[in-house]
Amino acid sequence: MRIELGKREFRLLLDLIYTGNWVLNSQRGPDRIGEYDAVASKIFAFCREAGMPQLAVMDGGTGYPSEAYAAGGIHEAIMDYEDTVFFNILAEELARRDLQGLDVDGANKVELDALTEKYAEEFANNGIDNIVVHGVDD
Repeated sequence: MRIELGKREFRLLLDLIYTGNWVLNSQRGPDRIGEYDAVASKIFAFCREAGMPQLAVMDGGTGYPSEAYAAGGIHEAIMDYEDTVFFNILAEELARRDLQGLDVDGANKVELDALTEKYAEEFANNGIDNIVVHGVDD
């Protein structure tokens, strides 16, 4: 198979591969999915050929993201994504808790969506500043 990419497209592909592998493997510890690591390494090995040698560290024929790549803003983008997912899940889980006993996946879906939106607005305005958890020792 042959795929032709311009320099900008290749750079975007690196970001997609890195973030995808991060989502799939970063929390797995020793149980990483090696196939994803292998594909990511294979693509990062093309950095030199693509005119971006500073973005990869080579070990034999295997490429790894360099410190320059990792420090180039990709982790900020990942953190933005993680924050958004965290607050979206938290908003819906709190709304489901508050509507316990109702058919929130059916007849009461409108109520669920409305309450989820209220929580989302609160988090957008105040983050976690107004969250209080009872039962946790100081």
